[in-house]
Amino acid sequence: MIFSRIVGSFHRHHKSLFATGGRKYLNGLGIKCNFSGVISEEESELKEFNDYLNNLKNHEKSGVPKGAGTDSDDGFDLGRMKRLMQSLGNPQSKYKVIHVAGTKGKGSTAAFVSNILRAEGYSVGCYTSPHIKTIRERITVGKLGNPVSAKAVNSLFQRIKVVLDQAVQLEHGHLSHFEVLTAVAFNLFAEENVHIAVIEAGLGGARDATNIISSSDLAASVITTISEEHLAALGGSLESIAVAKSGIIKHGCPVVLGGPYLPHIELILRNKASSMCSPVISASDFGNKSIIKGFSNVSGIPFQLSDIILDIVKDFQLSIELCDVKLRLLGLHQLQNAATATCAALCLRHQGWRISDESIRTGLESTQLLGRSQFLTSVEAKSLGLLGATILLDGAHTKESAKALADMIQLTYPDAKLVFVVAMASDKDHQAFARELLAVKQVNAIFLTEVSIAGDQFRTASLSLLRDRWIQASNELGVTFSEYGVEEYNELLKNQSGQSADQTTLLFSSHQVLESMRIGGKILESNGTDRPGLIVVTGSLHTVSSVLCAI
Repeated sequence: MIFSRIVGSFHRHHKSLFATGGRKYLNGLGIKCNFSGVISEEESELKEFNDYLNNLKNHEKSGVPKGAGTDSDDGFDLGRMKRLMQSLGNPQSKYKVIHVAGTKGKGSTAAFVSNILRAEGYSVGCYTSPHIKTIRERITVGKLGNPVSAKAVNSLFQRIKVVLDQAVQLEHGHLSHFEVLTAVAFNLFAEENVHIAVIEAGLGGARDATNIISSSDLAASVITTISEEHLAALGGSLESIAVAKSGIIKHGCPVVLGGPYLPHIELILRNKASSMCSPVISASDFGNKSIIKGFSNVSGIPFQLSDIILDIVKDFQLSIELCDVKLRLLGLHQLQNAATATCAALCLRHQGWRISDESIRTGLESTQLLGRSQFLTSVEAKSLGLLGATILLDGAHTKESAKALADMIQLTYPDAKLVFVVAMASDKDHQAFARELLAVKQVNAIFLTEVSIAGDQFRTASLSLLRDRWIQASNELGVTFSEYGVEEYNELLKNQSGQSADQTTLLFSSHQVLESMRIGGKILESNGTDRPGLIVVTGSLHTVSSVLCAI
């Protein structure tokens, strides 16, 4: 269980970012960003591979068909993936795997687990999705956790292209972008001789392309959270989502449950584990306590000081006490992800893997992810034309992740004046998302804007759709909006000599994320400096990407 006890102020340190944030981190990926887009030193080597993938069906661009993630006649054909991997020699059987599924938190949990193992000295492959700007981010390899090189990807692609072509023909063109990329990742891990791979499921679990791992190769399954996302694709109910995600549980292999879940949802997961004779390790058992003790920074790096105390007695006897862990991923939800990852590490240790308490601490403390509770540095904010602004980037895009973001803001900036800049995909619950953010106090302005989703406008939520949903949410909560055009408000600010004309929450529709951020900065300035101001860019990792690549 998670409790929060805040004993410090965070906003005094607002001009910081995690150690390798923004430009420095992206440059480390081999990416150079500017206002005209992304120019990568390595990406030109991947042109043929990227073109190949782009000729395949990409559900990130087009959306997922109804029922595609269910274990039914409507579900994805997992046999297609099995045939592809067999033609490649089943490389996924050459190393142990930790398979991570869940509605939210699976990417962060996978990163935590990977870094714990690397801290112990293991060579680790980690496969996650989506990426911010380069597809290489999805595949990290080795003891340092760097994205795979373009040279390695291209070399493998050239060697297996004939096999891929034959598979595409055999499957009558039905092989997808995600299936081929997953196959490439599994092959790369085998070629790099990793000790273990941490694999994040793409959609659901049972029919996901990653779910070809046999029980003999699976070290553990991890299911983080269960909530209502991709409802149509996963059967239409919370219960059907739980069933789909429980599909990664394999016979005799332990499963780590993150949670907390609704009781009947947890029962579905436990019943599936029982039917598969799989031991269960729960991060949400009553004997476990994870506590946020406060927020601070070290050398300009923000962190939350946390205790993680686990005492598991059922199925396996596992325990650890980690005090004063400095987590760079912020919020109660990230603390729960860290506890879940720690359970996975203890599970591996129980199986005989060498993993020290110190490696668990080091791995947790070193984990950072672009676009997840990421504060830009003052230099990065200045490069965006926002001198002195505090900017938070977070890829939240569901009701649950919006609540987690809102809670994190309340913990770290309880008195801040807020500006939200929001762009989303069209297949999300926009109204529920809006309700969670509007529940935060002191929202000065909301900018609704647009970004491409996976490089395409097909799934982009229109400004009119977002506006309608936010107005409906505001009516439910009794929040009063004053709507302005961007140019109109710019003129109003000039005429007011720096004073805001309206104290209600301002609502804007703008086609430009950066323009929205800059006007948001002016609004915060016009309202005085008695309290800190915070610009929050959210709604999608694609929204976050558009900002990072303008730095």
